[in-house]
Amino acid sequence: MKHCILVRVLAALLFASLILVAAPGSAAAPANTTIELKTFMFSPTTVTVVAGTTVTWKNLDPEPHTIASVDGAFRSGALDEGDKFSFTFATPGSYRYVCSIHPQMVGTVIVTPPAQ
Repeated sequence: MKHCILVRVLAALLFASLILVAAPGSAAAPANTTIELKTFMFSPTTVTVVAGTTVTWKNLDPEPHTIASVDGAFRSGALDEGDKFSFTFATPGSYRYVCSIHPQMVGTVIVTPPAQ
């Protein structure tokens, strides 16, 4: 009896893993990533994402913050506690950003090309 249950569980797991495998030539959809602004820091400081990913910054501090890329690719307004700002990274590269109110707050988003 226990053997039959084990065989059924293993068969179900094998079937589920086959469903999760992407078809040849298809790419998984980019994931969304959240960066928290807390204790006057970006957390995590550096993230690596696939092109097409939307990154959201959420301010958890009681002080306002901004997100401003060094190269001018994106810029938020002042974010009060609980506010969010999102940007979708379409082009691979390295994007450094700062809080223009508190320039000691720095971070980087590294964007890689999608898998082929």
